[in-house]
Amino acid sequence: MTISVLVADDQDLVRTGLRMILDAQPDIEVIGEAADGRQAVDLARALHPDVCLFDIRMPELDGIEATRLLAGPDVVAPQAIVVITTFDLDEYVHGALKAGARGFLLKDAGPDLLSQAIRAAASGEALIAPSITARLLTAFADIPDKAIAQPIEPLTQREEQVLLTVARGRSNAEIADELIISLSTVKTHLASLMQKLGARNRVEIAMWAYETGRVSR
Repeated sequence: MTISVLVADDQDLVRTGLRMILDAQPDIEVIGEAADGRQAVDLARALHPDVCLFDIRMPELDGIEATRLLAGPDVVAPQAIVVITTFDLDEYVHGALKAGARGFLLKDAGPDLLSQAIRAAASGEALIAPSITARLLTAFADIPDKAIAQPIEPLTQREEQVLLTVARGRSNAEIADELIISLSTVKTHLASLMQKLGARNRVEIAMWAYETGRVSR
C-alpha cells in the first residue's frame, strides 16, 4: 500500500528536496505541498493524506498550531503528523508532541530516518530523532509542580515493562523480541496503556513514563 504524504514548508527548495526523497521510496507518494501553515491545514482536510510532514516555522500558522488543529486533543479524527525542523529546541519538540505530532525530526536526519518516520506515523507508531528523545522528555519531566495524570487503573507488571520499552523508542517488533511476546500481545498492551493513561498514541505514553520518573537520564 502506498503512503500518501502532504509536505508543508515555506521554502520552495526544501519542499522540492523532501518531495524528491519521499517520491524515491517505492511505498511513499507526495500528493500535495503547502507553503504556509493555513494552506497546510486546508490541504490536509481536503486531501486526507496518510501522513502530514510539517515544518515548525511557517507563515500564517506555525507547524505546532497547524498540528494542534489537525491532531490536537479536541480533534475527533486526528491526522498523523511528523514535524521536521532545522531548530533543535526543546520547547519546539515538546510543543509539537503535545499538539499531537507522531514524530519529530531535524532536517539533517537523512533520507532513511525521514522515510522511517513517515512509515512509523502511517502505521500508528512514532519516531523521534534519537539525538533528542531522552533529553527532550526528561527535561520536561523535571518541571516542578506539574500535574501528572494518574492511571484510571493500576498498570500490570507486563504493562510497566511495555511502558519502559515504548519510552526508550522501541518499535512494536522490537518490543515483541525484547519481551518475548507476540506482536498482537504488544498491541493489546499498548491499547490498554492508552486507555488507562488517557493517552492517544505511544508518544504520549512515553512522555508519561518520563514525567512519572519511570525512565531517567
